[in-house]
Amino acid sequence: MTDPDPDTQRAEARAGWERAAGAWRRLGERMHHVGMPVARWMIDAIEPQPGQRVLELAAGTGDVGFLAAELIAPGGTLVCSDGAEAMIEQARAQAQERGIANVEFKRLELEWIDLPAASVDAALCRWGYMFAVDRGAALRETRRVLRPGGRLALATWAVPERNPWANLRTEALIAEGLPAPVPPTPFDLGTEALLQELLAEAGFAEVETDEIEVSFVHDDFEDYWQTTVSISRHFAQVADGLDEAAAAALRERLAAATAPYAEADGALRFTGVALVAAATA
Repeated sequence: MTDPDPDTQRAEARAGWERAAGAWRRLGERMHHVGMPVARWMIDAIEPQPGQRVLELAAGTGDVGFLAAELIAPGGTLVCSDGAEAMIEQARAQAQERGIANVEFKRLELEWIDLPAASVDAALCRWGYMFAVDRGAALRETRRVLRPGGRLALATWAVPERNPWANLRTEALIAEGLPAPVPPTPFDLGTEALLQELLAEAGFAEVETDEIEVSFVHDDFEDYWQTTVSISRHFAQVADGLDEAAAAALRERLAAATAPYAEADGALRFTGVALVAAATA
């Protein structure tokens, strides 16, 4: 079986994010708390100032960019963008709920950003570049739209072994003889050395990287399972295609794998590691 061509990969990924937008919105408060330490590091790294134009790429429901929007007022504008129209609509609704008005919403692809060169003062991308088919092109495009001296802050995930909340589900699939995720995956940019190399190759300077520990808490295994099938496109596709016996076997294996992470009240707590990076155009 041959790997899909890049255009097919992009189309399938976009369709997946279109379908997942509602789930991400429903899980918004949980993901907001998980990602807040990462978001704050990124905002500090770009040092938003009133009057600036800030671009958020792969914004999803917009959490990170909305923090910047407050700091660039008055006179500043956040460009909240995503490749999926459904994600943009979720972000638009969230901005309205929060009363954030200095936002433009655009559908933009990571690998070809439809904005003029040197048109933004800073860029943000939390957990987005890892899904680009051509990450080098995505970073070069980001540098192109940044003004000279503009700042980029990004986040990805460390290697799977340091993120059991996701690695356990992949190991369960493999153990049951089911297909594991294929690139691009959330962990393909999993080392600081690789991030530094890619940013330098894209022409960025003053590259800095760091690690941030995050915590995922689920009420119980059922909550963990439902969250997994909501946010993991690959896992959901595999699980949905199983017959009753195979689905039960997968659940049983994953329940056993997550049991060591259970607390006295039955809640599951996982510690994960995000990688963050900042650089100057």
